[in-house]
Formats: sequence, structure tokens, C-alpha cells
Amino acid sequence: MDTNILLENGTNELEVLEFTLAGNHYGINVAKIREILTYQPVTPIPNAHPCVEGIFMPRDTMISVINLRGCLGLADNDKDGLFIITNFNKLNIAFHVDEVCGIHRLSWADIITPDATINIEENGVSTGVIKLEDRLIVILDFEKIVTDISPETGLQVSDIEGLEGRSRSDEPIIVAEDSPLLSKLITDCLKKAGYTKLIINNNGQEAWDKLSEFRKEGNLDEKVHMIITDIEMPLMDGHRLTKLVKEDEELKHIPVIIFSSLVNEEMRRKGEMLGADAQLTKPEIGKLVGAIDRLLDERKEKLQQKLLANQ
Repeated sequence: MDTNILLENGTNELEVLEFTLAGNHYGINVAKIREILTYQPVTPIPNAHPCVEGIFMPRDTMISVINLRGCLGLADNDKDGLFIITNFNKLNIAFHVDEVCGIHRLSWADIITPDATINIEENGVSTGVIKLEDRLIVILDFEKIVTDISPETGLQVSDIEGLEGRSRSDEPIIVAEDSPLLSKLITDCLKKAGYTKLIINNNGQEAWDKLSEFRKEGNLDEKVHMIITDIEMPLMDGHRLTKLVKEDEELKHIPVIIFSSLVNEEMRRKGEMLGADAQLTKPEIGKLVGAIDRLLDERKEKLQQKLLANQ
């Protein structure tokens, strides 16, 4: 199946691959997918996590296979099924599924955010729900699934050790991140690095509304010195948010950092075309702090030069 469908930059659209497990319908963002393969025998790994079926090597690349039924607490399937080969957070992983139903082009505004009754902060593995004709498609949080199996693939919190005690509280930063768990981890890490004036938003739309509110109040430059955004978010994604900011004469000077598991070569090109000032993949929290430091220092320098020129 061709998963190489190109989307225009910043349109707030995505492609979702629909697949089934035990008769239930689930979805994954096509941007995460490298290819789809028919089932192949795998080599089990001793003492591996119960949800890791083993490894296989198509075209000389070693790939771990995750039993998605096992991750979701569903009974094993006696049929072979398919492998969805993914690439995110610089990892190549195959997810074993039953069947693939097709690809749907959607707006992020069409994705319903699951409430706390079905998505508890620490345990939820759903990032959204799509109502399509007569069925509901649950978008799974594949990063959370992988991090639960292998915690070292998550945010590299140790990278910011040694930064405690710095004071950067005069730098207000807007953060747009829909995962409650990741939002908390990012917040904790940035506060340890001295950035305590954080304005947290659950998606790009909330962040855009906040920017619009500050602009209306006339204190935009006082209230926002930087924007950090994920890409995948309901209502408005990070690419759309970046496009809106960088095409606006009053906002485009605000540095935008894209911090997402989806930052690969293709996504990096898209982010550059939209005007993102930096792009980093999710585990690299230390590099994120370094990019924040650099861009805010550059911002200060530009402001000082502007003041001197106006004197």
C-alpha cells in the first residue's frame, strides 16, 4: 500500500491509516509509516518485554516487532496479519496488526480529544477519536506504547542535569502539547532548566487563541518570547500554528521550535518551509533547552540592536 501521500504545508490536514485489531478500528498518522508488509516470521529475543514478538531484518535493517494486541490487552490472533513499519523518535518499529482498511484524509479539527474518563494521564494510549460513517476509529498514542515497553526511548531527562539553579523566569514561553504526560515531563524539565514562566496549551488552536488574546491586549512582546509546539495535535496541528505565526507581520519575529517525534527529513523540510526556527525530535530534551537558550539570546541581541538603532 502506498503511504507516500503528500500534503500541502500548514493546511491542518493529516492522513490516517485505519486498521483493525480483534474487530475494533484503530488509526495511525501516515506520517509515521514507512511501509506495510505481510507477516514474516520473527526471531524471539530472550527476556524481552511480553509485547515484543521479536526481530526481523528486511533489507538489512533490524526491526523490533511489537504485538499491538498484547499492548491493548486483546486476545492473540491465530492469523498472520500485517506489519505496519513505522519511523518516529529515530526508531524503526513494526506493529503487528490484523488488517488494514484504508487511508483517510482528515482535518485535525475533525479529531475528538478523548476525555479523562477514557484517557487517564499516566495510562491512556489514545490521542483522539474519529467518527467515520458508522464506526469510531481510535487514534493510538504509539510513542506512549513504545515508551511503556522501553522507557529509555522516552524523553532523555538526564540530559538537563546540571542546569538546575539557572534563572530564566523573565522569558515567557508558550508550549503546545496534547499529551498530558509529555506536557508534564516537558514542563518539569524546562522548569529545572530555569524556564518557569510557561503557558501550557493542549493544542495549536489553544496556543493561537492565547496569542490572539495577547495581541488584542496590546502586550504580545511582553507576554510571549517563544513558542514550542508538537506537530500532532487535535483541532490545530503544529505545522498550521507555525504557518499562522510566521505569515503574520506582528508575530513572525517570535521564535518557533517544533518539538515532535515526527521530525524526520521530510518533516524537517516542511518545517523549514513554514519558517520554524528550530526542529528537534522528542527524546532530545537537552538539545531543546540548548535551542531555547540560543534563540532567546539571539532575540535579546536583536532587540538591543533595534533599540540602539532607534536612539
